[in-house]
Amino acid sequence: MADTKERQVAASGISAGRGSSRPSSSTLESVHERFVAGEVDATYLNSSLRPVVAQSWQRSLAGGVNPDLAAARAADAVSAIERLRETHPLAPALPVIRRLLVDDAVDSGVVVAVSAADGTLLWVEGDPKARRKAEAMNFVPGADWSERGAGTNAPGTSLALDREVQILGSEHFSRVVQPWSCTAAPVHDPATGALLGAIDLTGGTEVASSQTLALVRATAFAVENHLALLRATGVYAEPAARKPHLVVLGGDRPRWVTTDGYGHLQATHLTGRHADILVLLSRHPEGLSADHLAVLLDDKDLDVVTVRAEMSRLRKVIGAENLGSRPYRLLAAITSDIGEVFEALDAGDVESALTRYAGPLLTQSVSPAIARLRTQLSATLRDAVLAEGAHGRADLLRRWLELPEGRDDRDGWKALRDSAGLTAAARARARGHLAGLDFELG
Repeated sequence: MADTKERQVAASGISAGRGSSRPSSSTLESVHERFVAGEVDATYLNSSLRPVVAQSWQRSLAGGVNPDLAAARAADAVSAIERLRETHPLAPALPVIRRLLVDDAVDSGVVVAVSAADGTLLWVEGDPKARRKAEAMNFVPGADWSERGAGTNAPGTSLALDREVQILGSEHFSRVVQPWSCTAAPVHDPATGALLGAIDLTGGTEVASSQTLALVRATAFAVENHLALLRATGVYAEPAARKPHLVVLGGDRPRWVTTDGYGHLQATHLTGRHADILVLLSRHPEGLSADHLAVLLDDKDLDVVTVRAEMSRLRKVIGAENLGSRPYRLLAAITSDIGEVFEALDAGDVESALTRYAGPLLTQSVSPAIARLRTQLSATLRDAVLAEGAHGRADLLRRWLELPEGRDDRDGWKALRDSAGLTAAARARARGHLAGLDFELG
């Protein structure tokens, strides 16, 4: 009971021996500036701030969070957020959260967010205007709002401490978040006590009140009771494990991403050769022999013994249950970012394909089969975007031309220049870029 009271006191901002007052915004900003500049130590910080904030700032700085970042960093779940939502154990309780919080937040300037236990935002709903403003700091589904990703903030700090937390304005570690205030409470599995995620209210200073804290706490309690009832009546289905997800597009290291039943993401970095193999196996569900795989991986007579050794090592990385032999094949269904782009293109959804396209496929690969697939994907997406541009989708053209592959795409810039409805400034920029390309090409 004492522990519960202590948590409530810390969450509401009332520190023992210091009353309920908080430093002014200008004082907080001054302390923040001096702290991130290394001019004050932990002792000064602890005497100037609420302990929950002082300790969170120290964790944020020690974790390498940049207070000047424009937004929280993206999580590995960004390209797979829909699948993560479908399998997350909080999904069955979403109607309860909407009834208790979201319905009243639609026109109140408040945003309601539900995060997974690792800080990945799953749902962000509420006032449309507030949501659009929140997008500027990447407070969107799929973004990482853990403390290590975004610094001191209510949902991230609530997850770090496993208790209710309120963060008022300039108490946030990242400057871009300091115009906002937020209140969050963790949610636990009613049977095991495992941390499932957090429920958060974000808005103006009014959301850092004791009334808001009581409301969010009550909602978390209602969600836990709802999950317990569903399980007791046999309605609740245990969350299915998300399919393994292969990330191979863009400049980041290729990754094999899995998650447990509670939405905790686990990303394993892959070697270039292992990434090549997994891409090829994902495109050949019928399987590949060692000889065929050797030819696809390297056109310089890669020997079969080397292929078999690589497959043995790969089996240890992704699990023997996922990789079969004779022929080599994937035993479990997986998803991949390259597969999602191709699927969107096949469905005629060029906008989704462009959104999911993080960049070229495995640019460091020497595999001729990967090089062919890389060219196929890029060319298909480019042609689809140009076709959409011819039908008035100048926004898609602009997004393609902002990619490294599109910067020197003369046909693309010409199509943008000739697009209807373009502003004078945008048309002038397209003309200027074309002139630069023509000059470079002589």
